[in-house]
Amino acid sequence: MWGEAQPGLFLQSIWNYVLSKEHIIRSPLYPVLFSFIVYMAFCLPYLALDFLCFRIPALKKYQVQPKSRPTLAMVLHCLAHTIYSHVVFIFPLSIAYWYWRPMHLPSLAPELHRFVLDIIACLLFFDFQYFVWHLLHHKVPWLYKNFHKMHHKYTATFALATQYSSAWEMLSLGFFANVSPVMLGCHPLTEMAVFIIHIYLSVEDHCGYDFAWSTHKLVPFGLCGGPNHHDLHHQKFLWNYAPYFTHWDKLFNTLARQTSKKHQD
Repeated sequence: MWGEAQPGLFLQSIWNYVLSKEHIIRSPLYPVLFSFIVYMAFCLPYLALDFLCFRIPALKKYQVQPKSRPTLAMVLHCLAHTIYSHVVFIFPLSIAYWYWRPMHLPSLAPELHRFVLDIIACLLFFDFQYFVWHLLHHKVPWLYKNFHKMHHKYTATFALATQYSSAWEMLSLGFFANVSPVMLGCHPLTEMAVFIIHIYLSVEDHCGYDFAWSTHKLVPFGLCGGPNHHDLHHQKFLWNYAPYFTHWDKLFNTLARQTSKKHQD
């Protein structure tokens, strides 16, 4: 059980800070506000880059599709949709979840090794769930037309297009992201970390930029897909169904890689 072993000082100091905000965390408003704030915090730097690309041409070499850029109308449309989805769908479900599963906040943080292993396990579990869900929604025309097609409105990805999806898709993926930590019995701090990582990786996949510090370049052996990987899915539709890793696409022969930008220059 959590709290039987002493955690490291680093995680404990973070957890002590979280506990000092307990009155906020226990609020029914917390999940939806936390979700929206974290999402926008990750999107805003990429939106700033979209604006700066006009003035700093050197940034274009990092763009996945250098000739494509989101217009102000596209950005505002996606932002409005995100706000609508959080208010109309995520907020009521957050209230229901708040009543159904009151948050237990232990005094001790998780041990570092358990913290890291649980995060990896949650990401791998979600990656499998999403791969199956995503593949089905492309292979079954009725599912694609009614639930997933909306997310493919933009063939050139940009940060705020990350959550431009139907209510069914957003709620399904939200369920997958939340059920993994619950099933694995994760510490609340681990749940928070997993949630933040999910949002970051999702935004990075859709950001439209491929930097030296992109996750797929930091993780060796081509284990992660990255922005090029997911952008190609939005262009071609028939490849790269897994959200983060590449092993399921390799196994099912649905892996394709972006090899060059010459056709866009």
